[in-house]
Formats: sequence, structure tokens, C-alpha cells
Amino acid sequence: QSYACKMGVGDVLIGAAALAADYNGVPKASHIKDKLIEMIHLNETLWCCAVACSAMGRAMPAGNFMVDLLLANVNKQNVTRFPYEIARLAEDIAGGLMVTMPAEQDLRHKEIGPYVRKYLQGAVGKDTENRMRVLRLIENITLGTAAVGYRTESMHGAGSPQAQRIMISRQGNL
Repeated sequence: QSYACKMGVGDVLIGAAALAADYNGVPKASHIKDKLIEMIHLNETLWCCAVACSAMGRAMPAGNFMVDLLLANVNKQNVTRFPYEIARLAEDIAGGLMVTMPAEQDLRHKEIGPYVRKYLQGAVGKDTENRMRVLRLIENITLGTAAVGYRTESMHGAGSPQAQRIMISRQGNL
């Protein structure tokens, strides 16, 4: 149905980025709010296209239902771009600590752990371990195992972007 699943992962990533901003002590900074708004805008645009291709679809003579192919391919083309920008913005909000922070074993280490907790403390009153956990979640979705399904598969999962452009050209009724 034209990649509605991507929006669910996008929602998780947007929520994680907002939480990371809170743990980093910058949830009210205007540039952070702008980035979160842009992430929401991109994700909801994908959702709108996914809903539209279904709503504008039609019943076929055999009794099955066919989505609107033009709108479906427009959405697929957007899916080859928007998750990458959403991921980039999440990485920006998370900060470099996301990929340079020590491992959980260091946090739990008898001697090293207190230093990790001290120097990785974000906003006052926020738990260092939870900050590390949300940064690992963002890392996983944007760079780790889950990135395969969110990013890489967004590029070629429904055929190449060029195939989508060919279909847009065919369906565009020039």
C-alpha cells in the first residue's frame, strides 16, 4: 500500500529525537524545535500520500482493489528521500555522543562507571543511562541494524527511484 510502514518507524525516530533533546537539555531551543517540526512535516507528508493513494484507488473488475498508481509512485519517490532527511535531523539533534559514547559495559564497570555517569550526564535531573539508551535507539535506526529497513530499503525496496519516475511519467497524463 505504498510504504505506510515507514511512517511508524519515523514516528519512533521523531519521538526518540525529541527525548534526546530533552536529555541533552535543549528541548526548547528554536533550532531543535524547527528540526522536530521538519521531521514531523516530512513523516506526515509520507502518511498523506499513503492514505491518498488508497483513498483514490478503485475496485477492479475481478473484485480486487487497486491503489492510484500515480499517487503510489509519488509516495514511493518521497520514501526514497524523506527518511534520509528525517534520520539526518535525528542524528543532528542527538549529537556526536551518539556514536562516540562508551559501551554499556563501561557504564556498569565498578571503576569506570562513575566517570561515565558523571561526564555523560545531560540535563540536570535526567538519568545518564536513559540518555544513553535513547541515543543507542537513534543510532540503531539511523546507522545500525534497523537502518537496513528504514534507510537502505527505502531507496530500493519498491524498485529503483528511476522505475518510480518512469511510472510517474506514464501515469502523469501529460
